[in-house]
Amino acid sequence: MKDLYVSWDEYNRLVEKLALKVYDSGWQFDAIVCLARGGLRIGDVFSRLFDKPLGVLFTSSYREESGTKQSKLIIGDALASASPLPGPNWLLVDDLVDSGATLVEVLPAMQARYNQLKQMKSAVIWRKGASVAEPDFYLEHLPTNPWIHQPFEEYDNIGPSALRARYGK
Repeated sequence: MKDLYVSWDEYNRLVEKLALKVYDSGWQFDAIVCLARGGLRIGDVFSRLFDKPLGVLFTSSYREESGTKQSKLIIGDALASASPLPGPNWLLVDDLVDSGATLVEVLPAMQARYNQLKQMKSAVIWRKGASVAEPDFYLEHLPTNPWIHQPFEEYDNIGPSALRARYGK
């Protein structure tokens, strides 16, 4: 199982390709929900490209061992958005499905919380082989379950003082 390293340029291209995959499917949705934190950037880009309102749902499962060990999933109590999300069809976006546990739990939780929601499809960049869930849209299937090093993870290991040192006064 070799690690996968993703640059900013590659990450941005993958988000765009995922958007095209959803677009080419012809599926019409009314709003986008991104899972924070991994889906935040994807949600932002999709909201702009598709001109749809964006909601953010906070979830957390990678809290132990500096974020490298999955534990019990916590789903935030509220969906954050500027106004209630419209329509019955929503697209859920995230960066990846690892074990699939988040997708398995979030989809029914959203349906239970929002009566107007009739259909929610999911879109991710990566689907790992160990996942028990299959997203509706994904770009890459990773059967060997590599650890994915995404470009924004560099901020997990530096603070403002290290950033200051990088740029000087």
